[in-house]
Amino acid sequence: MITHSYNDWNLEKYKKEDKRNPQMKFKCERESLLSAFQLAATVAPSRSPKAILQNVLLSVTDQGAMLMATDMEVGIRIDVPGIQVELPGRAVLPVGRFGAILRESNDSQLSVETASQNTIVRGERSEFKLPAEDPDEFPEVVGFDEQQYYELPAKLLRELIRRTIFATDTESGRYALGGILIECEEDKIIAVGTDGRRLAKMEGPVQVVGDRDVSDSATIVPAKAMQLIARSLGDEDGDVQVAARTNDILVKGTRATIYSRLVDGRFPKWRDVFPTRQDAVQVEMAVGPVNAALRQAAIVTSEDSRGIDFAFGEGTLVLTGSTAEVGESRIELPITYDRSSITLALDHRFVADFLKVLDSEKVFTFEIENEESAALLTTDDGYGYVIMPLARDR
Repeated sequence: MITHSYNDWNLEKYKKEDKRNPQMKFKCERESLLSAFQLAATVAPSRSPKAILQNVLLSVTDQGAMLMATDMEVGIRIDVPGIQVELPGRAVLPVGRFGAILRESNDSQLSVETASQNTIVRGERSEFKLPAEDPDEFPEVVGFDEQQYYELPAKLLRELIRRTIFATDTESGRYALGGILIECEEDKIIAVGTDGRRLAKMEGPVQVVGDRDVSDSATIVPAKAMQLIARSLGDEDGDVQVAARTNDILVKGTRATIYSRLVDGRFPKWRDVFPTRQDAVQVEMAVGPVNAALRQAAIVTSEDSRGIDFAFGEGTLVLTGSTAEVGESRIELPITYDRSSITLALDHRFVADFLKVLDSEKVFTFEIENEESAALLTTDDGYGYVIMPLARDR
């Protein structure tokens, strides 16, 4: 005789009840949904006075599926590929539980449906039932519906962000320094990041689409939004569209659209920071050897003593570090400059940040004038980096 426990009977009962009136149903590749969900989940706040924001909204139509998330400052809309739609609808998905199901499941394909105020996820040998909130309570996430915008390669936009975001200041109360300044001209886009002690600038070509006024096109985009934009752009993205409006910015790639409010505040006059010198020394160097020498010299530095002396002269760059409680270092590197010596002290972390975003084979120009003037590091592809020197008696 075959017997069933109460729990077995109850499980079968709710399966039958939920299958009677499904409000949304589709099948999908688990990895595709996981990838899109993880990106959307980074926008959802872990805590919020508006609890609904701690979730991700899933919208399924006959054309496909889209995930949406927002913290009311930054928002994302991201397409989910490989969806087999059986019944269109919407569902509010809890970030923690739904994300854990997608991560821990061993199934390559999952079935997801909503019914009776629940979301049900089924695999070949698994089934989960989660309570679902009302999708009508989820705020609208702005989409891209602009007629005037800028267009540029996704690869360039990723590089603009990667080469400037590390120089921003997200810790202090100087809000304008907590974002990247974006300036667009007729045929050029410029990104600038600074924390007041160093400044990174990257530029590249851009195309204006539509009848757009470029006379006032400087905006400050929060670092958080720029990180999200960089993460959302994949190798499949060709060109991206950027629309900077009065209070916000929209960026549309192949699979995702990012919305962000702009940073209030006045950005420093960055062009005044870039030195224009007639008698400065310019030394061409390769990234790899300089990076290796810098890492060695920095071994004896500490939190209180981060300076490294850069001495250029007589065909050699000498890097020296000294910390009373740690020790001393001296690293030599051959260079093409063979005139009288010029020495300046720089924070080794600031120099390393510049080198990290370049290929080891890349050649850059190290421009210096004297120990009290800023160092200027540039490449031939529109990248410039200014570092203020440290006092030699540090």
